[in-house]
Amino acid sequence: MKHTYLDTGVFMRILISIDDTDNLESPGTGALASQIADDLESNGWGKSSFVTRHQLLVHPDIPYTSHNSSMCFSADIREECLDRVITYAANFLERESAPGSDPGLCVAALDRLRESAELVRFGQSAKESVLTKDSAYERARQLGLHLSEHGGTGQGVIGALAGAGLRLGGNDGRLKGQLYFGAPGAIISVAALADHYTVDEVRSLDGSAVSDLDMVRLGEKVKTVLLDGRSVLLVNPAEGTSGGPRWQTCSRQQLKRY
Repeated sequence: MKHTYLDTGVFMRILISIDDTDNLESPGTGALASQIADDLESNGWGKSSFVTRHQLLVHPDIPYTSHNSSMCFSADIREECLDRVITYAANFLERESAPGSDPGLCVAALDRLRESAELVRFGQSAKESVLTKDSAYERARQLGLHLSEHGGTGQGVIGALAGAGLRLGGNDGRLKGQLYFGAPGAIISVAALADHYTVDEVRSLDGSAVSDLDMVRLGEKVKTVLLDGRSVLLVNPAEGTSGGPRWQTCSRQQLKRY
């Protein structure tokens, strides 16, 4: 995300990740994550970054509402506000999570984190294996971060910890929400796409070079993904006759692997 200037003072970077806060009738976990991010700023505790969605393993032994995904965002906060942020987020989940949900909260202060690679590995393993609450709590204790449950079975602590690991790894997840540059089918330059405040880079799906002067046809939903810790808008070669735009934005199906 493009740099946000902070007031003077001592700041620390944290990750806040939540999981299993919703039911089929309630606003999704992403909506709650966005509200926590907004409230963190409105309370004057720091500056929040974008929210990312991280897909975890879908398996019959794993209870989930719809897709088994967790939500995470980073924030730069004043050091003295860490406990206030944790308490606020915990109380918020207890108050706002949907009936029947099993919410979990993870807050990781990155400069206090022991063995950050282990947190990343936990996140990756949650995409491939059925994990337990006990293993999540044990890993959190080893790493020195906050992990807590706030209703129901508390099963969401697994996804909350995994979401923090995947966000920290920097190469997993789609940013919450979609970007609007015009109606589907509209044609816009790469430079104009890259100028959006949440877009760090426009990159091709196949690794081909993309020029600021290249033109892009917009699809139904324009979304960015997390790659190398950056908000990246992926494009792929456009279909159609010669003389048209070189690129088109990726379809939802193409983005499902992120």
